[in-house]
Amino acid sequence: MDSVFFYRNNIKAASRSGALQKIKIALQPNISVAGWPTETGSNALAGFKALENATVAEHAVKAGAQLIGYTRMSEFGFGLKNSMAGSVLQKKAADVELVLDLAGEARLAALRAGVCGFKPRYGLLSRFGLAGLIPSMEAISILSMSIKNIRGILQAVAGADERDSSMPEGKTPDLKPTKIDPKKIKIGVIKDILREMPANERESFEKKLNELEKAGFAVKELSFPDFSQFLAVHQIVGSVEASSCAGRYDSVRYGKREPQAKNWNEMYLSSRGAAFGTLLKSYLIQGAYFQFESYAAYENACRLRARLVAQMKNLTAQADFIILPAVNQAASENPATLAETYTQFIYTAFANVTGQPVLFLPDKSGAGFQFTAARLGDGQLLSLGEYLQGGGEK
Repeated sequence: MDSVFFYRNNIKAASRSGALQKIKIALQPNISVAGWPTETGSNALAGFKALENATVAEHAVKAGAQLIGYTRMSEFGFGLKNSMAGSVLQKKAADVELVLDLAGEARLAALRAGVCGFKPRYGLLSRFGLAGLIPSMEAISILSMSIKNIRGILQAVAGADERDSSMPEGKTPDLKPTKIDPKKIKIGVIKDILREMPANERESFEKKLNELEKAGFAVKELSFPDFSQFLAVHQIVGSVEASSCAGRYDSVRYGKREPQAKNWNEMYLSSRGAAFGTLLKSYLIQGAYFQFESYAAYENACRLRARLVAQMKNLTAQADFIILPAVNQAASENPATLAETYTQFIYTAFANVTGQPVLFLPDKSGAGFQFTAARLGDGQLLSLGEYLQGGGEK
C-alpha cells in the first residue's frame, strides 16, 4: 500500500501546451476528477467515483498540467489525522498539491512538510466539484516548494464560475507580481498574540520580527483583544454547517450501505452510524446540538463573526501585511478529541472565519510564519512571499 498516495493515475494524458505544461499536480480525494475514487477519506463515500471534473481540476488540465493522483487525507479534510498532505512534495513526486483548508489544515501540512502553503481568499477559487464540509469557511489551497508555482496555479485555475454561487461575478483579479520595496511596507504584529505566547515561541517569533526590520520593513504593533474569539466562532458555526452539509451522505445514492438492515429507516440509521469516524462524528453531533438545542449560541456566534470580520478589516487597513505564528507548539501532535484538534488551529482559524488570504512560509527555525493581508490582497501576498524567498521583484 502506498503511504502517500490513495490513488495513482496511471493513464498518461496527451501532452497539452499551456501555462502549466509539465507541472505535476497531486490532489486530495475530495476534489473531483472524472472516474477517480473521490472518497474523501471517509466511509461515507466509499466506492464513489466522480462523474465530472471539479472546476479547478478542469482549468488545470486545460492549462497543460498533469494530474498524477490523490494523496491520503483526513476524513473530509477535518484535522490532520491520516493526512499525508505535503509529503508528495517532500518526495518530489509532484510540483504542486491542492489541499482543502477548513481551519488551517493546509498551512499546518505545509509547515510539517517544510513547503509554502497558500489559502486564497474565499470566492477566488471555485468550489464546484469539491466534496466540502464547511461551505462558508473552506478553501481549496495550494502547497508547493515555490511561490512562483503557487502563483502560476492560481492564475490558471482562478476565475468566475456560475456553478459556484458563492463566487463573485466579474473578471479574474490581477494576480501578476508587484514590486516589493521594504522601505514602503508596514508589517503589523498583533500584540495580544505575542502576550499569550510561551516564552520560547515568543523568542523565535520576535527574532523573525527583528530580521524583517533589518531587511527594511517597518514593524508596527496592532491591538486585537478579541483575536482568541475566532476559535470559538469557528467551532460553533463550522460544526453547524458541517452537520447540515453531512446530511447528504445518507448511503441511498452513494456511499457505504449497511447490508443487514431490515427496512429503510434501519438502513438509514445504521449506515449513517457507520459512515463517519469518531472525531468527525463528535463534530457533527456538536453541530446538531447548536442547531436544535442551543440555537441562540449559534446566532450569537454568527453576530460575533460579523464583528470579528469588521475588526480584522480595520486591522488590515493599518498595515500592508500582518505576520502571525502558525503552530501552537502546546497542541497535541496526535489529537484524540475535538478540543485537542481545535487547539492546533489557534493561530490559523481566523482566516477561514474572515475569508481573507493567508500565506505560510517555512523558516529555518522549523516553526514557519503566516502572512495575511486585506481581503483582496492575494497577489500582493504572493509578491511578498517571493521577495522573502529571494526571488521576487525588487
